This record gives sequence, C-alpha cells and structure tokens, in this order.
Amino acid sequence: MEHVNIKDKKYSLDTLKLLTGMQELEIKKIPQNVLVIAEAVEGPDKLPYLLETIKSLEIDDMDKFRYVLLRVQVDSELHMNDDIEKYHKRLYVSQVIEKILYGELFFEAGKDEDNEDDD
Repeated sequence: MEHVNIKDKKYSLDTLKLLTGMQELEIKKIPQNVLVIAEAVEGPDKLPYLLETIKSLEIDDMDKFRYVLLRVQVDSELHMNDDIEKYHKRLYVSQVIEKILYGELFFEAGKDEDNEDDD
C-alpha cells in the first residue's frame, strides 16, 4: 500500500482516492476537510479525539461533501468479507461523521421511506 506525507501526516493513497472519488490524485489540491476524514477513516480509534474538529469543519458544498462519506460506506460494504473488523470500523466512522454533519444517514433515510410504504 502506497502512502504520502501531507503536512507531516501519513495518508494512504487508496484512502485519499476513495475519499476524493478520483483515481488520479492532485495531492496539493486535496482539501483539509478531506484530510481530517482520511485521518479518522484510517485510524478509527482517533475518532473520539477528532469529533470537535469534524463538527467545526468548513465545508463549501455540503451535498457534494456527503459523497466523501458515502463512498467510504459503499467501499466498506463491498469489502466487508475481506477484513470484517477493519471495514466495520471504517463504516462506523463514516456513519458517525455523517450523523454529526448531517443529522441523519443518507442510506437510512431511504430505508425509512421504504418501510412506510409497506404499512
């Protein structure tokens, strides 16, 4: 696995590609808010210490930023059988961050609507 150092912190290139949704990265153009999410996704045990930082992130386009978290959730579900502990933690981290920033989970909102139709 390849890594890159940005502002004296080490990040996985695969994680940065996933978060940005880009297979070809321009390292210097990765926003600080994505780096904070990368730090939490790569080190789930750091999440309790990053909560305030995450809550205070300056995000220009909240709708677009949500895809950063959704990509982690989809990727985690797709790879859960590869390493259940690792991908379960990544899924949990992305869901907690989504709840902090958006108040609800995008995928759960769709499930609630489906259940109401069944009544």
